[in-house]
Amino acid sequence: MAERILVVEDDAKIADLLRRGLVFEGYAVDVAADGETALAMARDREPDLVILDLMLPGISGLEVCRRLRAAGDVPILILTAKGAVADRVQGLDSGADDYLVKPFAFEELLARIRALLRRHQRAEQEEVLRFADLTMNTSTRRVTRGDRVIELTAKEFDLLELFLLHPRQVLTRDTIYDRIWGYDFGGESNILEVYIRYLRAKLEAGGEPRLIHTVRGVGYALREE
Repeated sequence: MAERILVVEDDAKIADLLRRGLVFEGYAVDVAADGETALAMARDREPDLVILDLMLPGISGLEVCRRLRAAGDVPILILTAKGAVADRVQGLDSGADDYLVKPFAFEELLARIRALLRRHQRAEQEEVLRFADLTMNTSTRRVTRGDRVIELTAKEFDLLELFLLHPRQVLTRDTIYDRIWGYDFGGESNILEVYIRYLRAKLEAGGEPRLIHTVRGVGYALREE
């Protein structure tokens, strides 16, 4: 599905130029000529990115920017003739992600749009897993228990992530071996027990209660007692 861009521009010629150019590049485009219309359109159909002029009739562009930012994290690119440093600072302080001054090169505008959309998509993909007082950010690979940061090896992280993706479920030894090591160790290896011991030691280093429990004869489960 095409990414949707909301263009907020009161100059009809510039608005049409932006609309035609962006549609040609494969984007879906909505156009608003004033701030009030822009805010209503953004509420009715949330855009993937907003291109916002500052000098608008009625509600100012800065106020539109502030309201859009208060309502969510949509990327906002200010496109305006106001190029003074103070104007740029004011625009960015109002919640804009980027600032481009008119006249502009359309190729540069496209590059900035692509960069903002990529950055936003990465942020959306960032996933935080939580169980009890345990938190894992799968993007930054940061693990905490309460306020305590826990340093894990790559395999320890993968093992804990598997438990966090299946809280309160009993994971069999075979399932864990298959998901984490990718092959069957058979009944001979105690590598899983070793890693469970490592994980427990790190998770309980601050005297916290146990979260990874042994289910005898079956496997392990992440649960509170």
